[in-house]
Amino acid sequence: MHASEGVGITPAHLPNAPKPRSEAETASQDPSPPGAFRRLVLRLHFYAGIFVAPFLVIAAISGGLYAIAPTLEQFVYRDYLHVESTGPTAPVSAQVAAAQAERPDLTVSAVRPSTEDGQTTRVLFADPTLGESERLAVFVDPVSARPVGELVVYGSSSALPLRTWISQLHRHLHLGEPGRIYSELAASWLWVIALGGVYLWVRRYRTAKARGASAAPRLWTVKRGARGRNRALGWHGAIGLWIALGLVFLSATGLTWSKYAGENIGDLRADLGWGTPSVSKSLDVAEAPASGGHDGHGGHDTAAPTGADVLDTNVARIDDVLAIAANAGVTGQVEASIPSKSATAFTVTQTRQPFQFATDAVAIDGATGQITDTSRFADWPLAAKLTFWAIGMHMGILFGLLNQIALLVLAVALLVVIALGYTMWWRRRPTRGSRRWGRPPVRGGLRGLSAGAIGSIVIGSVLVGWFVPLLGLTLLGFVAADMVFGVFQRRRASTDVSV
Repeated sequence: MHASEGVGITPAHLPNAPKPRSEAETASQDPSPPGAFRRLVLRLHFYAGIFVAPFLVIAAISGGLYAIAPTLEQFVYRDYLHVESTGPTAPVSAQVAAAQAERPDLTVSAVRPSTEDGQTTRVLFADPTLGESERLAVFVDPVSARPVGELVVYGSSSALPLRTWISQLHRHLHLGEPGRIYSELAASWLWVIALGGVYLWVRRYRTAKARGASAAPRLWTVKRGARGRNRALGWHGAIGLWIALGLVFLSATGLTWSKYAGENIGDLRADLGWGTPSVSKSLDVAEAPASGGHDGHGGHDTAAPTGADVLDTNVARIDDVLAIAANAGVTGQVEASIPSKSATAFTVTQTRQPFQFATDAVAIDGATGQITDTSRFADWPLAAKLTFWAIGMHMGILFGLLNQIALLVLAVALLVVIALGYTMWWRRRPTRGSRRWGRPPVRGGLRGLSAGAIGSIVIGSVLVGWFVPLLGLTLLGFVAADMVFGVFQRRRASTDVSV
């Protein structure tokens, strides 16, 4: 919600003020009393809605596209992701070797084995010519061990080019680090605008009910017979109320990816021990037995290969490593790293998949077959679990297609609310005089509050502004602009009176 129900309130003493409304008209359009705190929230809601909404429009459009990108990938890249071959699958080591033969100029780093009939295996290579968090994926037919194509993938989700392009549009408009300011600004203000709108809408409804106004507004729906600005206001408030919780969720999860607020959130999680656990890849090869198996179990190759032989040796071990991980409960869709150094362990990690609410990981010494470290989702701190689920929902993965549709509907609803807010502002413009824009809400909300309330608001704003820096800086900008506007308005009023 961006321009609220009180945008149309204009004090009668101002120049060019419209004719006062009748009592019935006032009750139907704005029955809420002009309380000081309400005026303060109303003016903040108005300014934030007017000036931040363009950033929210971009975030909503790109975010809606990003939400359905996992499904779009399945159609756009179906020739890479699926094959018609049937029959027993080749060893994963043979599939990796086939991908290496396809790209002998690169170093293999990981593999995502096929787990379903008709699904390709994804062999991942480190490529120094690619950007940060990017890898080259060679897709291999698991039955014939024949490469079917290659694409650049991004991040831990191994996003394909279309989803990567949409993701970077949503994150920084393809402008790099400077572009991240737009998305952080949108996420920083979204929860403020949403909660402020809920307060204004619910207060308006309760005040009208308490007065027993015959034309009292509805809370969750639009009153029949409403026309013009009242109809836009009804839809703006009702839809905003429906989606408020979803907007707060998007704001909170979006801030975890942001630059400035995200760093503060990361530091807070680290200080409270809420970080996401990971497995250690380090091996102390000096303590490995010279011959025989680990803990008295023979049959493992414990010779430590050196140089270029390390990677080839570890590729040959990948099937045994995957079997050990499966016996430890790390099954399903996984990504297994293939170390190129003898002092580094294999890691096998379950990847994010629809309706998968836990991801376990193990580190395995390829030479001995011993599990050297384990990360069980059940042992994660509660905050880390909630963060994992929330990010999965934000990405449109946690609940699959249902999750994606919900996010798309939420994005469309936000666009509708923004459009209605601008419509109300436009319809508030005077039909006479030189003013071409709608009037802002009444000033002076702070003057009507007690000193204690003002102090609490200032302290709270400073604390929130420090933790969410772009919110704090733009809030200062709004206050400064409002003060300048107030001085200009008073000078204009005094000039008109003297004339």
